[in-house]
Amino acid sequence: MTSSTLTTGARVPAARAPGGGRRRSPGRGGLVAWTFALPALAVYAVFLIYPALSSLWFSFTDWDGLSPTYEVVGLDNYLAMASDPVVARAVANNLTWTVVTIVFPVVIGLALAILLNGPVRAKPVLRLIFYTPAVLPLVAVASIWGWLYNPEYGAINAALDAVGLDFLAQPWLGQDSTALGATMVPAIWLRVGFPMLLYLAALQGINADMYEAATVDGATRWQQFWHITMPSLRPAHYIVLALSLIDSFKVFDLVYAMTYGGPGTATQVMGTWMYFNVFQYYQAGYGTAIAVVITVVAVAVGIPYVRSQTKEHVA
Repeated sequence: MTSSTLTTGARVPAARAPGGGRRRSPGRGGLVAWTFALPALAVYAVFLIYPALSSLWFSFTDWDGLSPTYEVVGLDNYLAMASDPVVARAVANNLTWTVVTIVFPVVIGLALAILLNGPVRAKPVLRLIFYTPAVLPLVAVASIWGWLYNPEYGAINAALDAVGLDFLAQPWLGQDSTALGATMVPAIWLRVGFPMLLYLAALQGINADMYEAATVDGATRWQQFWHITMPSLRPAHYIVLALSLIDSFKVFDLVYAMTYGGPGTATQVMGTWMYFNVFQYYQAGYGTAIAVVITVVAVAVGIPYVRSQTKEHVA
């Protein structure tokens, strides 16, 4: 185009997209995108953001959860948690639950993934068997294991009697010394399948040439595991540990269905103590304060995982 064309005011043809059509203006495209996203955002706001903000507000009040009036008490509910002996026991149980139900499922799941990644027969059947507990309803799992632990006709005590170890038979869920450990066993059982599946997918993505080169260089299987397998599984470790931590901190249904937080406070966790305060003791303000603490801990645990994944995708 010459300078004379510009000075005479000739019309410049509109820019066209590679396919021949006109390019949409950025503003119109953004409006269309927001139009499609609006229904989902509305549902998100109504069923998640609004309840979350309401819970945060009620955590600063003295409210029974039923009456239309309440009293704003500021940080009293949070300060009361510091001197609540049940909260102290629940936090200790949550920490114990978190460590045990992460370490054992991750180690067992990784071992099973390595086993199934090798020359094993009936791999699809074994994968189905190991992963099935992960998709069972937690209430059904609690009922099954409750029957197994039954001190009178449960299969565990019956098996101990059958092999001459009747002195080990005891009310597993009915005494402080064994109740928490007994509830963690089914949690481990149903959580093995998830890390196994993720680790198996990650193992299948490792280049076999790396192992062949290491074998030629004289590396043992143990050295190959630590220097090839474990570093290659780092993204899977992030996912497994982050989701397992969040799930462990907000545990509720399995403990509630098996022991109801008892005997006494032996299996009380933050989730069950929150439930009891809101729906049984009618201390909704105090109960929502506990719920806020659980949420903050879960979010704080999940932030490092989200940031690490974001950095990897950006890179």
